[in-house]
Amino acid sequence: MSKFFDETMQGLLEAIAIEKGNIPLSERKGMPAPTFYVEDRGKQLVDEMIVIRKELKISQRQLAELTGNKQQAISRMESKEHSPTLKSFCNTMYALGYELKIVKIEDK
Repeated sequence: MSKFFDETMQGLLEAIAIEKGNIPLSERKGMPAPTFYVEDRGKQLVDEMIVIRKELKISQRQLAELTGNKQQAISRMESKEHSPTLKSFCNTMYALGYELKIVKIEDK
């Protein structure tokens, strides 16, 4: 599919999750009208990935080789210059020996 389609679908899925209360909103202070935003959890996941990579003593270059990417792509992802797609993030985590799972929150 196209990047536009993927981003549109992602936006719709996030809107549904927000409506259902599954994604918490934070209020942005100092705005003339009530303004809310979704915190970027993707950055937290990338931070956790970096910790795992370093604990395993794998360099960015080695991780790039394991995932079939260039070292620069890993660097841009880790410095948050570029947000990885879900597929790319899952492939990277798999290369580190991890998998992503969807787990139901007990109170929901």
